[in-house]
Amino acid sequence: MLRAARLRHPDRLAVVSGTTRLTHGELHTAVTVAGRRLEGLGVRAGDRVVVQLPNCAEFVVLVLALLDIGAPPVLVLPGFGDYELGHVVRAARPVALAVSAGSRSSGPVESARRLREDHETLDHVLALGDVAAGDLDLAALCDPGAPWDAPVGPASSAHPRPGRGSALTDAAVFLLSGGTTGPPKVIPRGNAGYAYMIRTACGIADVSPDAVYLAVMPAAHGFVLNCPGVLGTLAQGGTVVLGDTTDPRQALGLIERERVTHCALVPTVAMQWLAAAEGTAADLSSLRVLQTGGARPAPELAARIGPELGATLQQCYGMSEGLLSYTGLDDPESVIVGTQGRPASPMDEVLIVDEQGRPVADGTTGELLTRGPYTVAGYYRDPAATAKAFTPDGFYRTGDLATRTPGGDLVVNGRVRDIINRGGEKIPAEDLELLVARHPDVRASAAVGAPHELYGEVVCLYVVPEAGREPTLLELRRFLRGLGLAVWKLPELMESVAQLPTTAIGKIDKKALRADIARRTAVEA
Repeated sequence: MLRAARLRHPDRLAVVSGTTRLTHGELHTAVTVAGRRLEGLGVRAGDRVVVQLPNCAEFVVLVLALLDIGAPPVLVLPGFGDYELGHVVRAARPVALAVSAGSRSSGPVESARRLREDHETLDHVLALGDVAAGDLDLAALCDPGAPWDAPVGPASSAHPRPGRGSALTDAAVFLLSGGTTGPPKVIPRGNAGYAYMIRTACGIADVSPDAVYLAVMPAAHGFVLNCPGVLGTLAQGGTVVLGDTTDPRQALGLIERERVTHCALVPTVAMQWLAAAEGTAADLSSLRVLQTGGARPAPELAARIGPELGATLQQCYGMSEGLLSYTGLDDPESVIVGTQGRPASPMDEVLIVDEQGRPVADGTTGELLTRGPYTVAGYYRDPAATAKAFTPDGFYRTGDLATRTPGGDLVVNGRVRDIINRGGEKIPAEDLELLVARHPDVRASAAVGAPHELYGEVVCLYVVPEAGREPTLLELRRFLRGLGLAVWKLPELMESVAQLPTTAIGKIDKKALRADIARRTAVEA
């Protein structure tokens, strides 16, 4: 699919990264040469290669080269540290590790070298920007014109042939779970299901050869990589623009300069872009589709995207394990703003169940379970996690709370574990956050459970105020009561902060907030 697109559109622009601009033909040459060089290093079909790189041309070339030779890349977010990277290496047993000196602040290349010493399967460190003795220069590997002293595979080896890891059920790529319940788990995405998912996503998002996709969130994350993302755009013969920051001033400038048509953001970043767009002189008229994912945007935020950015909002819900759900580009505004859409494939199965695992009626909240043509059967080399996350008949327990509307659209209401249990009364944190978002003095908020001697937990609200505003706990309680919220759901503690902590993919880090309020309450006690 990807190789055919490069051959079909050789003169079209494929990748823009800083000053680097590659046509599909040039990309094909770089990918082919990189594949031969990898094979010369001993990388074979079925071998795993961990890739922890920022958004850059080398990321694209390396990932495509690994796909070409049937050696699945294991994609690690740039923000992951030694703890997460070490866990992934132990689980995946890679033969090589590609890292960038600038991918995180804790010395990633040095960490990779230590891991090479500790793991006998790890033969090579491919370093970008910090190459020392014993490392291989990733920039040179990905540049067909650069000198390369290491062995290379035969010229014919870069062409597809039977037995090169291309079986439909073989893993094309390994993604990582969100890590909300512990260390990230390694997820094998099979060739057939993965290709089907990407093709389907291209149709839903209207990605065609004239598409220009801006990736400012980490391309190693499934939302940006394959929904349809970087891979889908390249498979259609379109252009991928790789940005190295979500900063709205730079990103909006890229949209104008490269005539970007599609982009994908988490809601917190979308909020920053909306604020910046009010005073920008950048021409955003090329932008057709703005996808949001990773968290449910407040309806007030969702309703602003179309009028203020001039693009159609497409809400996306999904997970690296499988299910993707989208609002349609021609859906009514009420659906686009207020739901997370419908499953991408008619073969996707969705169950919403109660605590006993019994299906609930439409309009009733329960845990969302799913299986389908591109949902995986389990985690890589982790039978215990697989048994916990998957039912015996193959449904994946998403851990998400959702309802289904009579029209078949999904509304995601938070996490099963994101419930605050106040003396037996269950309070969905996301419901509270959506109401708080209506207050004019609040830019962002997050609700977590704080330890309480009598009730077990009470609601603690973390608030990022608007500039120059200082809402108090009493004001917010009165505001929420005015909206009709039950008394027992009102926040009893509040912390005003400059910003909310986020995970590597931009989601609000509830684990960090729970730890913070537990520490604060322990000190105060």
